[in-house]
Amino acid sequence: MSGKSQRLVELDFFRGLVLLIIVVDHIGGSMLSRFTLHAFALNDAAEVFVFLGGFATATAYVSLAERRSESAARMRFIKRAFEIYRAFVVTAVLMLVATFLLRPFYGHAPNLALHDLDSLLSAPLLSIAQILTFERQPYLAAVLPMYALFALSVPLALPLARSKPWLLLGLSLALWACAPQIGEYMPSVDDTLWDFNPAAWQLMFMLGVLARCQPVYQRIASHRFGWTISAAAFALIAGMAYYKLLVLPPVLDSAFKRDLAGARVVNFLAIAWIASNLARYGVVKAIARRLPWVGAIGRVGMVCFVAGTVISLVVDSILFTMTDGLINVPAGLAADAIAITALLSVPRLHQPVAEWLRARRPVPASAAVAAADHRAVR
Repeated sequence: MSGKSQRLVELDFFRGLVLLIIVVDHIGGSMLSRFTLHAFALNDAAEVFVFLGGFATATAYVSLAERRSESAARMRFIKRAFEIYRAFVVTAVLMLVATFLLRPFYGHAPNLALHDLDSLLSAPLLSIAQILTFERQPYLAAVLPMYALFALSVPLALPLARSKPWLLLGLSLALWACAPQIGEYMPSVDDTLWDFNPAAWQLMFMLGVLARCQPVYQRIASHRFGWTISAAAFALIAGMAYYKLLVLPPVLDSAFKRDLAGARVVNFLAIAWIASNLARYGVVKAIARRLPWVGAIGRVGMVCFVAGTVISLVVDSILFTMTDGLINVPAGLAADAIAITALLSVPRLHQPVAEWLRARRPVPASAAVAAADHRAVR
């Protein structure tokens, strides 16, 4: 991918596409999810989402540092951490509210946050405190706590990525190697481990940061033997697909994803290399221009992620109850269509609402600059 400081069409497209995939992947009876990344690769959309988050973060940080100052960029991402924290709290509340409303009709659906809801009803103050301290992470809200921690790391990580990339990579790899042990000490209720171990998944985030700050891909791809890397990536993707489809058991240990197994990282890097080739030759940009609605989702990624969690939970619960948890092709396709249509409507609804809110309050010059910075890091 290009390292331009301005907003990248390819980046918005990939982020929007990943958010669409995440929505259908969390619908158990989805038909489209049978053909998404996790169906033939050892990794899934989560790696892409976190990597692109690191890439977008570095893009916004570099742009803000050039336009204003390093200090302004650092403060922006400290503030960003609190924005993500707020998004986590909102998502957790939405998971609990959706579960409360769906329970009387779809109470046997597997992904409802029933345990969290029962805890809230029996001990409300304790449960609220556990949510606010990340100890309790209702269902799809679980990805956001690690993102808040990543945002807090940006003021330290970005200067290293630009001046001492090998040091940052080494530190990140060392932390990833120790992640299983670190994960056991993360605060949680009932001795459960976080769905996403931040000590492990920071590697994917930092790889995205490094990909933006250092022209490693450009140097290798432009070399006369760069094609051999692409050939190796194709071979690796094919080999991993064979292994996933014909060798591995259908259900893997939860630690394989929670602690970001090395095989997932390798598989992702091979796929990312091919995707970067497609971006380099303009294929992704051409597709993005033909499908602007995908990029629209990527441009308001946080809002669409939060909305997508509710969409997935509601559609999944209704579909599971209607089909008794069995595969039903027409119902699964209908569920996919409803979920995708709902997510596509979010950017269209978000824009007029955001404009209405801005119009109701005076915006000083300093706040206008901050708003522009905010749009750059979404």
